[in-house]
Amino acid sequence: MTEKPPPDPPAGEALPGEADPVTVPDGIPLLEARATAPPRERSEVLIVSGMSGAGRTRTAAVLQDLDWYVVDNLPPRLLAPMVGMMSPSGGVRRLAAVVDVRGKEFFAELSAVLEAFRAQGIEYRIVYLDADDATLVRRYEQVRRPHPLQGEGTIIDGIAAERDLTQDLRRRADTYLDTSTLTVHELAGRVREIVAGEDSHPLAITVQSFGFKYGIPLDADHVVDARFLANPYWVTELRHLTGKDAPVAEYVLGLPGAAEFIEGYAALLDPILAGYVAEQKHYLTVAVGCTGGKHRSVALSERLGVLLRARGHLVRNVHRDLGRE
Repeated sequence: MTEKPPPDPPAGEALPGEADPVTVPDGIPLLEARATAPPRERSEVLIVSGMSGAGRTRTAAVLQDLDWYVVDNLPPRLLAPMVGMMSPSGGVRRLAAVVDVRGKEFFAELSAVLEAFRAQGIEYRIVYLDADDATLVRRYEQVRRPHPLQGEGTIIDGIAAERDLTQDLRRRADTYLDTSTLTVHELAGRVREIVAGEDSHPLAITVQSFGFKYGIPLDADHVVDARFLANPYWVTELRHLTGKDAPVAEYVLGLPGAAEFIEGYAALLDPILAGYVAEQKHYLTVAVGCTGGKHRSVALSERLGVLLRARGHLVRNVHRDLGRE
Protein backbone atom coordinates (compact mmCIF):
# COMPACT_ATOMS: atom_id res chain seq x y z
CA MET A 1 0.00 0.00 0.00
CA THR A 2 1.29 3.38 -0.90
CA GLU A 3 1.70 5.66 2.11
CA LYS A 4 0.07 9.03 1.97
CA PRO A 5 2.45 11.96 2.16
CA PRO A 6 2.26 13.87 5.44
CA PRO A 7 -0.07 16.84 5.37
CA ASP A 8 1.40 20.25 4.71
CA PRO A 9 2.22 22.15 7.88
CA PRO A 10 0.10 25.17 8.74
CA ALA A 11 1.14 28.36 7.04
CA GLY A 12 4.12 29.96 8.73
CA GLU A 13 5.48 26.69 10.30
CA ALA A 14 8.64 24.92 9.15
CA LEU A 15 8.68 21.27 8.07
CA PRO A 16 10.12 18.77 10.57
CA GLY A 17 13.88 18.79 10.44
CA GLU A 18 14.00 22.10 8.57
CA ALA A 19 15.33 25.37 9.96
CA ASP A 20 12.98 28.29 10.44
CA PRO A 21 12.52 30.11 7.14
CA VAL A 22 14.34 33.39 6.66
CA THR A 23 11.75 36.14 6.72
CA VAL A 24 13.98 39.23 7.05
CA PRO A 25 16.75 40.06 4.56
CA ASP A 26 20.29 40.08 5.92
CA GLY A 27 21.41 43.41 7.36
CA ILE A 28 17.98 44.50 8.56
CA PRO A 29 17.63 44.25 12.36
CA LEU A 30 14.63 42.41 13.75
CA LEU A 31 12.17 44.43 15.79
CA GLU A 32 11.44 43.19 19.27
CA ALA A 33 8.29 41.11 19.53
CA ARG A 34 6.84 43.46 22.08
CA ALA A 35 7.45 47.07 21.17
CA THR A 36 7.14 49.53 24.02
CA ALA A 37 4.22 51.85 23.48
CA PRO A 38 5.08 55.54 23.70
CA PRO A 39 4.18 57.00 27.10
CA ARG A 40 0.84 58.77 27.17
CA GLU A 41 0.73 62.31 28.40
CA ARG A 42 -0.81 62.21 31.85
CA SER A 43 -3.89 64.24 32.68
CA GLU A 44 -3.59 66.48 35.73
CA VAL A 45 -6.35 67.36 38.17
CA LEU A 46 -5.82 70.09 40.73
CA ILE A 47 -8.28 70.94 43.51
CA VAL A 48 -7.81 74.50 44.76
CA SER A 49 -9.49 75.27 48.06
CA GLY A 50 -8.89 76.93 51.38
CA MET A 51 -9.95 80.02 53.24
CA SER A 52 -11.93 82.78 51.59
CA GLY A 53 -9.63 85.78 51.16
CA ALA A 54 -6.46 83.66 51.10
CA GLY A 55 -5.83 84.13 47.37
CA ARG A 56 -7.92 81.58 45.49
CA THR A 57 -8.93 84.07 42.78
CA ARG A 58 -5.32 85.08 42.15
CA THR A 59 -4.27 81.42 42.09
CA ALA A 60 -6.96 80.62 39.52
CA ALA A 61 -5.75 83.49 37.31
CA VAL A 62 -2.14 82.24 37.45
CA LEU A 63 -3.22 78.71 36.55
CA GLN A 64 -5.22 80.02 33.60
CA ASP A 65 -2.13 81.88 32.37
CA LEU A 66 -0.26 78.57 32.59
CA ASP A 67 -2.81 77.03 30.19
CA TRP A 68 -4.83 75.13 32.79
CA TYR A 69 -8.58 74.78 32.24
CA VAL A 70 -9.92 76.54 35.33
CA VAL A 71 -13.41 76.11 36.74
CA ASP A 72 -14.32 78.36 39.68
CA ASN A 73 -16.93 77.55 42.35
CA LEU A 74 -17.71 74.14 40.85
CA PRO A 75 -20.13 71.94 42.83
CA PRO A 76 -18.12 68.84 43.88
CA ARG A 77 -20.61 66.39 42.31
CA LEU A 78 -19.74 67.89 38.90
CA LEU A 79 -16.05 67.12 39.31
CA ALA A 80 -16.47 63.53 38.09
CA PRO A 81 -18.13 64.51 34.76
CA MET A 82 -15.48 67.19 34.22
CA VAL A 83 -12.65 64.73 34.83
CA GLY A 84 -14.34 62.23 32.50
CA MET A 85 -14.25 64.80 29.68
CA MET A 86 -10.47 65.24 29.91
CA SER A 87 -8.25 63.89 27.15
CA PRO A 88 -4.47 63.37 27.54
CA SER A 89 -3.97 63.53 23.76
CA GLY A 90 -5.77 66.82 23.21
CA GLY A 91 -8.39 69.20 24.47
CA VAL A 92 -8.45 69.60 28.24
CA ARG A 93 -5.38 67.93 29.75
CA ARG A 94 -4.92 70.00 32.92
CA LEU A 95 -8.00 70.79 34.98
CA ALA A 96 -7.98 73.09 38.00
CA ALA A 97 -11.20 73.22 40.00
CA VAL A 98 -11.69 75.89 42.66
CA VAL A 99 -13.98 74.30 45.25
CA ASP A 100 -14.84 76.09 48.49
CA VAL A 101 -17.56 77.01 50.95
CA ARG A 102 -19.28 79.27 48.44
CA GLY A 103 -20.86 76.02 47.27
CA LYS A 104 -22.79 75.99 50.59
CA GLU A 105 -24.43 72.59 51.16
CA PHE A 106 -22.79 71.18 48.01
CA PHE A 107 -19.34 71.66 49.57
CA ALA A 108 -20.07 68.84 52.03
CA GLU A 109 -20.05 66.39 49.10
CA LEU A 110 -16.38 67.01 48.30
CA SER A 111 -14.95 64.37 50.67
CA ALA A 112 -17.14 61.63 49.16
CA VAL A 113 -16.18 62.69 45.62
CA LEU A 114 -12.47 62.59 46.44
CA GLU A 115 -12.82 59.16 48.04
CA ALA A 116 -14.52 57.92 44.87
CA PHE A 117 -11.63 59.29 42.82
CA ARG A 118 -9.14 57.34 44.94
CA ALA A 119 -11.17 54.16 44.53
CA GLN A 120 -11.25 54.65 40.74
CA GLY A 121 -7.52 55.36 40.51
CA ILE A 122 -8.02 58.99 39.46
CA GLU A 123 -5.01 61.01 40.57
CA TYR A 124 -5.41 64.53 41.86
CA ARG A 125 -3.64 67.08 44.00
CA ILE A 126 -5.09 69.45 46.58
CA VAL A 127 -3.72 72.95 47.13
CA TYR A 128 -5.01 74.55 50.32
CA LEU A 129 -4.63 78.32 50.70
CA ASP A 130 -4.67 79.85 54.15
CA ALA A 131 -3.89 83.04 56.02
CA ASP A 132 -4.09 84.12 59.64
CA ASP A 133 -7.34 85.58 60.95
CA ALA A 134 -6.01 89.15 61.19
CA THR A 135 -4.91 89.10 57.54
CA LEU A 136 -8.24 87.67 56.37
CA VAL A 137 -10.19 90.31 58.31
CA ARG A 138 -8.04 93.10 56.88
CA ARG A 139 -8.51 91.83 53.32
CA TYR A 140 -12.28 91.62 53.72
CA GLU A 141 -12.41 95.12 55.17
CA GLN A 142 -10.40 96.43 52.21
CA VAL A 143 -12.81 95.02 49.63
CA ARG A 144 -15.87 95.78 51.82
CA ARG A 145 -17.53 92.46 51.16
CA PRO A 146 -19.06 90.06 53.69
CA HIS A 147 -17.61 86.64 54.35
CA PRO A 148 -19.71 83.92 52.59
CA LEU A 149 -20.45 82.26 55.96
CA GLN A 150 -20.84 85.45 57.96
CA GLY A 151 -24.63 85.53 57.93
CA GLU A 152 -25.92 87.86 60.64
CA GLY A 153 -22.62 87.61 62.52
CA THR A 154 -19.18 89.16 62.08
CA ILE A 155 -16.32 88.45 59.71
CA ILE A 156 -14.58 86.55 62.51
CA ASP A 157 -17.67 84.35 62.89
CA GLY A 158 -17.56 83.50 59.20
CA ILE A 159 -13.83 82.73 59.32
CA ALA A 160 -14.30 80.42 62.32
CA ALA A 161 -17.12 78.55 60.58
CA GLU A 162 -15.03 78.16 57.42
CA ARG A 163 -12.05 76.79 59.34
CA ASP A 164 -14.30 74.20 60.91
CA LEU A 165 -15.77 73.12 57.56
CA THR A 166 -12.42 72.90 55.77
CA GLN A 167 -10.25 71.32 58.48
CA ASP A 168 -10.48 67.84 56.92
CA LEU A 169 -9.52 69.21 53.50
CA ARG A 170 -6.60 71.04 55.08
CA ARG A 171 -5.29 67.79 56.57
CA ARG A 172 -5.58 66.02 53.21
CA ALA A 173 -3.92 68.78 51.18
CA ASP A 174 -0.82 67.93 49.16
CA THR A 175 0.30 71.56 49.34
CA TYR A 176 -0.46 73.97 52.17
CA LEU A 177 0.26 77.59 51.32
CA ASP A 178 0.08 80.37 53.92
CA THR A 179 -0.38 83.67 52.07
CA SER A 180 -0.43 85.96 55.12
CA THR A 181 2.85 87.68 54.24
CA LEU A 182 2.83 87.19 50.46
CA THR A 183 2.25 89.92 47.89
CA VAL A 184 0.14 89.06 44.85
CA HIS A 185 3.35 88.70 42.81
CA GLU A 186 4.95 86.43 45.41
CA LEU A 187 1.81 84.29 45.52
CA ALA A 188 1.86 83.96 41.74
CA GLY A 189 5.50 82.87 41.91
CA ARG A 190 4.74 80.22 44.52
CA VAL A 191 1.85 78.85 42.47
CA ARG A 192 4.10 78.60 39.44
CA GLU A 193 6.67 76.70 41.48
CA ILE A 194 3.99 74.25 42.61
CA VAL A 195 2.38 73.43 39.27
CA ALA A 196 4.58 74.63 36.42
CA GLY A 197 6.61 72.02 34.54
CA GLU A 198 10.14 72.48 33.31
CA ASP A 199 8.87 73.15 29.80
CA SER A 200 6.71 76.09 30.81
CA HIS A 201 7.68 79.57 29.61
CA PRO A 202 6.95 82.42 32.03
CA LEU A 203 7.02 85.01 29.22
CA ALA A 204 5.62 84.71 25.70
CA ILE A 205 7.16 87.25 23.29
CA THR A 206 5.60 88.41 20.05
CA VAL A 207 7.90 90.20 17.60
CA GLN A 208 5.65 92.02 15.15
CA SER A 209 6.62 93.90 12.01
CA PHE A 210 4.40 96.76 10.85
CA GLY A 211 4.23 99.74 8.54
CA PHE A 212 4.13 103.22 10.10
CA LYS A 213 1.80 104.40 7.38
CA TYR A 214 -0.81 101.93 8.70
CA GLY A 215 -0.38 103.00 12.32
CA ILE A 216 1.56 101.71 15.33
CA PRO A 217 0.13 98.47 16.83
CA LEU A 218 -2.07 99.34 19.81
CA ASP A 219 -0.79 96.46 21.93
CA ALA A 220 2.92 97.15 21.40
CA ASP A 221 5.02 97.27 24.59
CA HIS A 222 8.18 98.34 22.73
CA VAL A 223 8.44 100.04 19.33
CA VAL A 224 11.54 99.88 17.14
CA ASP A 225 11.94 102.24 14.17
CA ALA A 226 13.82 100.70 11.23
CA ARG A 227 13.41 103.71 8.94
CA PHE A 228 17.00 104.85 9.59
CA LEU A 229 18.10 102.14 7.14
CA ALA A 230 18.09 102.47 3.34
CA ASN A 231 14.82 101.24 1.86
CA PRO A 232 15.08 98.12 -0.38
CA TYR A 233 11.93 99.36 -2.12
CA TRP A 234 14.14 101.59 -4.24
CA VAL A 235 16.24 98.64 -5.43
CA THR A 236 14.45 97.34 -8.53
CA GLU A 237 15.56 93.73 -8.01
CA LEU A 238 14.25 93.72 -4.41
CA ARG A 239 11.07 95.77 -4.69
CA HIS A 240 8.76 92.80 -5.38
CA LEU A 241 10.32 90.68 -2.59
CA THR A 242 9.78 90.88 1.19
CA GLY A 243 11.99 90.83 4.26
CA LYS A 244 11.40 87.07 4.54
CA ASP A 245 13.22 86.51 1.27
CA ALA A 246 16.97 85.89 1.59
CA PRO A 247 18.09 88.62 -0.87
CA VAL A 248 16.20 91.31 1.06
CA ALA A 249 17.30 90.01 4.47
CA GLU A 250 20.93 89.94 3.36
CA TYR A 251 20.63 93.45 1.91
CA VAL A 252 19.02 94.91 5.05
CA LEU A 253 21.31 93.20 7.57
CA GLY A 254 24.31 94.10 5.40
CA LEU A 255 23.56 97.83 5.60
CA PRO A 256 25.94 99.84 7.81
CA GLY A 257 24.87 99.57 11.44
CA ALA A 258 21.92 97.21 10.85
CA ALA A 259 23.35 94.02 12.35
CA GLU A 260 24.96 95.91 15.24
CA PHE A 261 21.67 97.67 15.97
CA ILE A 262 19.46 94.58 16.16
CA GLU A 263 22.04 92.56 18.12
CA GLY A 264 22.48 95.44 20.55
CA TYR A 265 18.73 95.77 20.92
CA ALA A 266 18.40 92.07 21.76
CA ALA A 267 21.07 92.52 24.44
CA LEU A 268 19.28 95.62 25.71
CA LEU A 269 16.14 93.53 26.23
CA ASP A 270 17.89 91.01 28.51
CA PRO A 271 17.43 92.90 31.82
CA ILE A 272 14.01 94.15 30.72
CA LEU A 273 12.71 90.63 30.07
CA ALA A 274 14.12 89.42 33.39
CA GLY A 275 12.27 92.24 35.12
CA TYR A 276 9.02 91.37 33.35
CA VAL A 277 9.31 87.76 34.54
CA ALA A 278 9.93 88.94 38.12
CA GLU A 279 6.83 91.18 37.91
CA GLN A 280 4.67 88.31 36.59
CA LYS A 281 4.18 89.82 33.13
CA HIS A 282 3.23 86.95 30.86
CA TYR A 283 3.03 88.52 27.40
CA LEU A 284 5.24 91.03 25.59
CA THR A 285 4.93 92.55 22.13
CA VAL A 286 7.91 94.15 20.42
CA ALA A 287 6.85 96.03 17.28
CA VAL A 288 9.43 96.73 14.57
CA GLY A 289 8.28 99.28 12.02
CA CYS A 290 9.34 100.67 8.68
CA THR A 291 7.39 102.69 6.11
CA GLY A 292 5.23 99.95 4.61
CA GLY A 293 5.96 96.93 6.78
CA LYS A 294 7.31 94.89 3.88
CA HIS A 295 11.11 94.95 3.79
CA ARG A 296 13.21 96.44 6.62
CA SER A 297 10.84 95.76 9.54
CA VAL A 298 10.23 92.19 8.40
CA ALA A 299 13.93 91.39 8.03
CA LEU A 300 14.87 92.95 11.37
CA SER A 301 11.98 91.37 13.28
CA GLU A 302 12.86 87.94 11.90
CA ARG A 303 16.46 88.42 13.02
CA LEU A 304 15.35 89.65 16.44
CA GLY A 305 13.21 86.53 16.83
CA VAL A 306 16.24 84.34 16.12
CA LEU A 307 18.36 86.20 18.68
CA LEU A 308 15.71 85.97 21.40
CA ARG A 309 15.10 82.27 20.79
CA ALA A 310 18.83 81.68 21.12
CA ARG A 311 18.52 83.21 24.59
CA GLY A 312 15.90 80.59 25.54
CA HIS A 313 12.75 82.69 25.10
CA LEU A 314 9.47 81.56 23.59
CA VAL A 315 9.03 83.81 20.54
CA ARG A 316 6.62 84.03 17.64
CA ASN A 317 6.99 86.32 14.63
CA VAL A 318 3.97 88.15 13.22
CA HIS A 319 4.02 90.37 10.14
CA ARG A 320 0.96 92.53 10.43
CA ASP A 321 1.09 94.48 7.19
CA LEU A 322 2.80 92.03 4.88
CA GLY A 323 0.81 91.78 1.67
CA ARG A 324 -1.20 94.98 2.16
CA GLU A 325 0.48 96.76 -0.71
